Formats: sequence, structure tokens, C-alpha cells
Amino acid sequence: MTKTVAVPGISCGHCVATIQREVGELAGVEEVTAEEAAKTVTVVWDPETTDWQAIDALLREIDFAPAE
Repeated sequence: MTKTVAVPGISCGHCVATIQREVGELAGVEEVTAEEAAKTVTVVWDPETTDWQAIDALLREIDFAPAE
């Protein structure tokens, strides 16, 4: 599955690297693309291994909560 969300907290390259590293380590996540200019995160994951709720929870845990 693929989902793109707005993440207003992305403000620098370090933010991008942190999101891509942390979310990329989650079991079942196949690809993570964080974009500083667009302030978005796109995640591709295997729905049999993980779900969006786990990805969302991790983003919130590392202080990059998606916009509601």
C-alpha cells in the first residue's frame, strides 16, 4: 500500500533523514520518501506485515505528526 500525508513539522534535511531512517526501519515498510519543500511523507508498506496505524504512531513518537 502507498500513502502520502502532509507533515508540517518537516523543516530541514535532518528532519527528512530522521523520518526516512526511523520509518524505514519499521517491519513491513518498503519505501519512505520525506520531502522538505512539500512537507510530505510518502510511505510504501506491506499490509500483511504492518498497517498505517503503526506508521502513524511512529511518526508521532518521533515528533513528526501528520496533519489531521
